[in-house]
Amino acid sequence: MTITKQDTDAARALQGLEDGRSSVRLRAALAVGTTPDPRFVGKLIERCAIEPEFFVRDMLTWALTRHPVSLTLPELVRAVRSKHPQARSQALHTLSKIGDRRAWPVITRELLSDADDVVARTAWRAAVVLVPEGEEPALAAVMATQLGRGNRETQLSLSRALVALGDVIVPALRAATSSPDVRAHALATQRLLHDPDAGFTFALEEAKRVVALGGESQEER
Repeated sequence: MTITKQDTDAARALQGLEDGRSSVRLRAALAVGTTPDPRFVGKLIERCAIEPEFFVRDMLTWALTRHPVSLTLPELVRAVRSKHPQARSQALHTLSKIGDRRAWPVITRELLSDADDVVARTAWRAAVVLVPEGEEPALAAVMATQLGRGNRETQLSLSRALVALGDVIVPALRAATSSPDVRAHALATQRLLHDPDAGFTFALEEAKRVVALGGESQEER
């Protein structure tokens, strides 16, 4: 059997993805994306699940987007169902970059409320990209159940995802304001919807003052 230069380059790139140096792994992922090959898909997704460096993971995602969706989509959907959080979050991130709505069925209620904050945040962002037309209100209702969750970063991520859905989120936010535990976050998200330039920290602190004083926000009037 003749070993071609392409085979040699492919073997070198695949080996590079496992190198102990992040700079080498980054170059390998770039090489794989520059010259897509169906043989790379499984290895790229496998590496996404364990790669510790953000910039390398992002390059791995880019490399996957360079391959045919017919090859990547089934493998990414399987990765979303992995028991490993990083495998789930990175597969979701990649699906959001590909943007093929055939992946929508994998965005389940369980995923949108995943116990891992990173997975949940990635699921919210992916859901906004993949949601079919007409399904936005139902998605907003499910995502609103996560209001008040986690730290500031997680709450900001949820607010941004909800705001990206547009005015369809208003009923879900109004319903959430009746719950003392999530009222401030719901009000802050309403503020961002109506005034995107307000800034999340300002909107949240203002909402907390409204809640503490037992008053009514501008958005509720």
